[in-house]
Amino acid sequence: MMRRAIELAARGTGQVSPSPLVGCVIVDASGEIAGEGFYLYEGLKHAETLALEEAAGRARSGTAYVSLEPHAHHGRTPPCTDALIEAGIKRVVAAIEDPNPKVSGRGFAHLSRAGLELQTGLLEKEASRLNEKYIHFMREGLPFVHLKLAASLDGRTATRTGDSRWITGEAARRRVHELRHEYDAILVGAGTALADDPLLTDRSGLKRRRPLVRVLLDEALRVLPASQLARTAREFPLIVFASKRADKEKVKSLESAGVEIVQDEEGGRNLQAVLEALAKRSLQSVLVEGGANIAGAFIDRGLVNKITFFIAPMIIGGRDATPAVTGTGAEKIADALRLKDVETRSHSLDFEITGYPERAEE
Repeated sequence: MMRRAIELAARGTGQVSPSPLVGCVIVDASGEIAGEGFYLYEGLKHAETLALEEAAGRARSGTAYVSLEPHAHHGRTPPCTDALIEAGIKRVVAAIEDPNPKVSGRGFAHLSRAGLELQTGLLEKEASRLNEKYIHFMREGLPFVHLKLAASLDGRTATRTGDSRWITGEAARRRVHELRHEYDAILVGAGTALADDPLLTDRSGLKRRRPLVRVLLDEALRVLPASQLARTAREFPLIVFASKRADKEKVKSLESAGVEIVQDEEGGRNLQAVLEALAKRSLQSVLVEGGANIAGAFIDRGLVNKITFFIAPMIIGGRDATPAVTGTGAEKIADALRLKDVETRSHSLDFEITGYPERAEE
């Protein structure tokens, strides 16, 4: 039943941020599923409320399986705990506690005071993984950073002439758009923008609540007004981090095209400040797509929470070919960034390898 609740929660992907993904299954006294629901931000009603409405009278003396702690405060919607109590639910099984300070522990306390049987921790890892972006944002106050790169077997992202299209095949590229669908923002450096003239949009075809925000780190403000990024800024938001020394006329030209320019002394080189600025805009997750210098900088500063490499079975070669990651890097193999909880998937001839950086304290 909890696996079903988590599956339901996942249906809200791309449609709940900055809120969490939540799914609920109501099981009647005989052990049969009586109602199901999952949360959508625009729908206002929470997963528990939708499941209870479907279950109707069968909810009395039943069990509610919820992927995240029900909330007990008045926000955009009435408290879910009140709805569960009033429906006559006798037992609530929740996977994890909600890290939101407005909710954390209060929902469980309200249910316990009302005499409901409470069980927590069932499929905790799976539920936490589903809401990893939301949980990180609530605990750290910064967007969850997922570094995504596509490279050849010898770790190259372009040839010595800069040609990079396409290293991976169509299946892998479709998967990249599925990843973009999960995130609030996508980030690249000026070098990538100039070399590839990318659009950086979510073309998965899946529903999303807010457009994917494009973020460009461009200290010298080299982005061209005629670039795809600038020309589509009114349709797909574009935030450019640049230096205060950037050309004022170019700033005006880009702003008139709908580009948001954020200027400071460091021009986007302070990645912590960049993430803080994105957090203030309620962007809880960002997919970093390169290039090599940006990837290296995020890794060197310990700001990456998840890493995905798409590896194509080809060898580009050449000492001047573009590497996947630059930066300072490790002095010794023992200091190299290692990944845990690694998963591998295949997309035709290409491989997707995803893992989570091991921290020093671990």
